[in-house]
Amino acid sequence: MEKSALQIARAAYQPKLPAGLRGNVAVKEGEPTQSVGNQEEIKALFPNTYGMPLVEFVPTDEAKEYAPINIGIILSGGQAPGGHNVICGLYDGLKKQNPASKLYGFLMGPGGLVDHKYIEMTDELIDEYRNTGGFDMIGSGRTKLEEVEQFEKGMEIIRELGINAIVIIGGDDSNTNACVLAEYYAAKNYGVQVIGCPKTIDGDLKNDQIETSFGFDTACKTYAEVIGNIQRDANSARKYWHFIKLMGRSASHIALECALQCQPNVCIISEEVEEKNQTLDDVVTYIANAVAKRAEAGNNFGTVLIPEGLIEFIPAFKALIAELNDLLATEEAKTVGVAGLRAFVLEKLSATNAALYESLPEGVAKQLTLDRDPHGNVQVSLIETEKLLSEMVAAKLAAWKKEGKFNGKFAAQHHFFGYEGRCAAPSNYDADYCYALGTSAAQLVANGKTGYMAIVKNTTAPAAEWIAGGVPITMMMNMERRHGAMKPVIRKALVRLDGAPFKEFAAHREEWAEKTAFVYPGPIQYFGPTEVCDQCTMTLKLEQAK
Repeated sequence: MEKSALQIARAAYQPKLPAGLRGNVAVKEGEPTQSVGNQEEIKALFPNTYGMPLVEFVPTDEAKEYAPINIGIILSGGQAPGGHNVICGLYDGLKKQNPASKLYGFLMGPGGLVDHKYIEMTDELIDEYRNTGGFDMIGSGRTKLEEVEQFEKGMEIIRELGINAIVIIGGDDSNTNACVLAEYYAAKNYGVQVIGCPKTIDGDLKNDQIETSFGFDTACKTYAEVIGNIQRDANSARKYWHFIKLMGRSASHIALECALQCQPNVCIISEEVEEKNQTLDDVVTYIANAVAKRAEAGNNFGTVLIPEGLIEFIPAFKALIAELNDLLATEEAKTVGVAGLRAFVLEKLSATNAALYESLPEGVAKQLTLDRDPHGNVQVSLIETEKLLSEMVAAKLAAWKKEGKFNGKFAAQHHFFGYEGRCAAPSNYDADYCYALGTSAAQLVANGKTGYMAIVKNTTAPAAEWIAGGVPITMMMNMERRHGAMKPVIRKALVRLDGAPFKEFAAHREEWAEKTAFVYPGPIQYFGPTEVCDQCTMTLKLEQAK
């Protein structure tokens, strides 16, 4: 394929590795672990993979010989910058252990394993995709691996190719599936290991062991660049309020990080809306007050950041969505055509939820009843929250103007930043982090581990000081309601209101709301001084500050 000048230059970049992964590697095991919640239930569901110890890779002088092995790799779910470098790190680590080992890529996600669609990775193919964004090396998909038939179908190609282990690169749901698959193969004594890698731009796959999910750094920096550009334009034209919805699924991590980087006038944090039991009108009033106050100073312009999943966190909407999820999962609902769905829903909903549903603009109501994603979630990216809020703000300001409470001007522009960031060329941080994750995955397989997720910690320090290892996936699991039933899943990490990133934001937001305190981060830099090129997110710096 034809390459840009940047692609050619980036292909030569050699990701930095932690000291524990550079030479000969030894395994240091910690204490047994337990799940974050529902311990007895999770232990009963995963008897063969529960309670395993944490693993850390450390340097050693002792060289080890590795037998040749074959590994299959799967990209699962939405794209995230750095996925190709996970594959490159796994490939290089595998070949370093034994050049006769092979890596197979299953095409278009987990479905490639079930449908036996794959390619063998080669030096030529790997070199084509080093330090590039996207998942196009082998493609991705959202097929869920949760049925015995799928597991057994996958085993057919695993046996045919002599595969010893499967590495699944994905988010919380994909790694939950990896855990289920690991348990099944262990219970059957199939001799197939399963390893996960933490991927998602949403930032909601993190805990004490996983500092951040890969792709979050690059996506936030990409969005922050464009938000900064919009803010510069707003400060130049001085006539528009820009309502910017940011991808992030349920959590507000992206919105919060972009706010810390760009200092917009308003940023809504969904988790705070829920905590304070705010209504939609409360949110609208908050934004309208900021608009009115800036208008008093002659500033009829500004920026508003809105998390993708806001609607789900407004308590009244959350209750409505929960009831809709259960209702739409019924067999009766599946027989109702699109034309009759609104009437069906209104008939079946409880009185309170029916009243809220009926009060919504037809478009928003329809969006709430659209098909769920493969994991049973509302497709929040399809709900035009940014337009809903700006229209409601406009209506409130018009009413205030009649009452003499608002004398400014209000004109809105709407933006949704999502796909622009998912496949961006990975930042130096993500390029290094992902390569280390892939190398860690190779070590987990080589040391006979299964049901683990590759991890890299201490990433606010220089890369040489990063700590690589693995965490049992069961350690991160609890029971949650999905598709109308309780299921084991990895617990999502939402924005903590007692956490340092939110506290930093809360300490400055009143000032940002009133003043034009915009910051313009500019584009991601790959070459130059480390303080420009190698910095992690502000979220991570604040969370890891000692």
